[in-house]
Amino acid sequence: MLNTTKTIENGKAVFMLEGRLDTVSAPDLEEMLKESLDGVTGLTLNFEKLEYISSAGLRVLLWAQKAMNKQGSMEICGVNETVMEIFDVTGFSDILTIR
Repeated sequence: MLNTTKTIENGKAVFMLEGRLDTVSAPDLEEMLKESLDGVTGLTLNFEKLEYISSAGLRVLLWAQKAMNKQGSMEICGVNETVMEIFDVTGFSDILTIR
């Protein structure tokens, strides 16, 4: 189960993710991002309350990163130890901006 709260202001989008980003919730997040990124130059994904991410979730992050490379920047903040370990093992920590 994933709860997502989004705020878009002055070309900056912030998505607050809570719960699990997995095969069930990843398509919903991808759809929400596709609908929201038009005209956005800065995307922040707040993972403060994200407990888990699967390969399906990583795929959505990769898609979002590629989309934002064409129109601005993307960063991820509030990453917990478990999710950070997944980023490190998969090499995502090298391709994503994590603060």
